Amino acid sequence: MSAALAPAVASLGSAAFGASAGGGPGGPGHPVIPDFGEPSRCVADDATFCTDWFTAHWSNLFWPALAQHIELTLIAVVIGFAIALAAAVLAHFQGWLAAPVSAVSSFLYTVPPLALFQLLVPATGFSVLTVEVALVAYSLYLLFTTILTGLREVPQDAIRAGRGMGLTRRQILFKVEIPLALPAIISGLRVATVMTIGTVAIAAYVIDEGLGSLILKALQSPFNTQFIGAGALAVALALAADGLLVLAGRLLTPWSRRRRIA
Repeated sequence: MSAALAPAVASLGSAAFGASAGGGPGGPGHPVIPDFGEPSRCVADDATFCTDWFTAHWSNLFWPALAQHIELTLIAVVIGFAIALAAAVLAHFQGWLAAPVSAVSSFLYTVPPLALFQLLVPATGFSVLTVEVALVAYSLYLLFTTILTGLREVPQDAIRAGRGMGLTRRQILFKVEIPLALPAIISGLRVATVMTIGTVAIAAYVIDEGLGSLILKALQSPFNTQFIGAGALAVALALAADGLLVLAGRLLTPWSRRRRIA
């Protein structure tokens, strides 16, 4: 050790071990132990749910996990809806496509989530891509079926009226069929969204993201607040998403609401 560094090292050692006046809690020569404060009475008593602990860890633990959960869900639902809408429109125009698309999507829907994750990991690794591919695959069957059913149940009188007005086939699709099929489409979107929120929680076995990650980690501890808090947030997220879609459906299909009232 050089002569220039020796005084600095000696000074650090003296401060760390209380060689200076006062020292640590045990007096001179004892290490200085940081005071992190006392745990709350709720935490100390190992209560079922500690509101103060949940609030204190909201910004650095629960909110980031909730934001990740929302992001994973949105990506999967948006991509799944786009694919299902395109496939349903094609099957609506070309009836023979309905059976093979329905068969493939229903097969993917019957595979357990963990099994599908395991099948994808060798190709895509433990990544967000693995999770999103699985989530999209699960959403396709419900979305495809409800969209196609909604398009097929549009009254023929409305389609004939569109033709009588000189609308092209594409114009009839976007101005007549899809608007009238919206109640069925939104119904399927509600089910697919809630299901995806639940499946994202299972994805914690693949990636360390989302509320499922907090739940999985909490299972390894006797402290229940993290487990209950993350689970409650997942339930609240599903209810909020379903409520927003119900509201969107009412705003987009006012005629349907008036018909129910009548």
